[in-house]
Amino acid sequence: METQLQKVERLISEINKVHKAYSIDYFETGKIEKINLSKTISHVPASHILDYRLNLHESINDYLMKANLENIEYFYRVKTSESIHDKMNRYSQNEDKYPVNNWLNDIFGCRILLNKAEIKEIKHSLDAWKESHGLKNWYKRDKDGYIGIHVYFKNQNNFYFPWELQIWDKTDIDTNIKAHQKHKRNFV
Repeated sequence: METQLQKVERLISEINKVHKAYSIDYFETGKIEKINLSKTISHVPASHILDYRLNLHESINDYLMKANLENIEYFYRVKTSESIHDKMNRYSQNEDKYPVNNWLNDIFGCRILLNKAEIKEIKHSLDAWKESHGLKNWYKRDKDGYIGIHVYFKNQNNFYFPWELQIWDKTDIDTNIKAHQKHKRNFV
């Protein structure tokens, strides 16, 4: 029987594989121009971002159905174009400070809900998983009523948009949702 720790590692591994497969299929065919996302927003056209988002939205289920995600309960979404525009507007005001792949790192996002003991165990494993699965980074966010661990997938390529996995404690669901409503949905 697979432990919760093993399931989370498998989820991380599979998201990373899906990210890589999708990114190769999207960026490495020669059909679209590859743009270095370690540049600021003035160097990355909005159309490049929004075309990626639309294609991902239309095709992500094809990739997830082929992934080895049985017996793992997770939630996912593709960021709306309205949310992307909101983020682009906010970060374009800080033009010379932030590369696109540092703040637009969640066009695709997953969440998994665990208990405190499971999260503690996972936190002890994340550095090793970062190395073994080639993750971009991870950190614990505890700000403005929101608490969660964020894990980022980039496959060590500045031309691929990063993806995000949020790991939430089940007891933080209500406060995290309220925090998202307050801070992440201002564009509505």
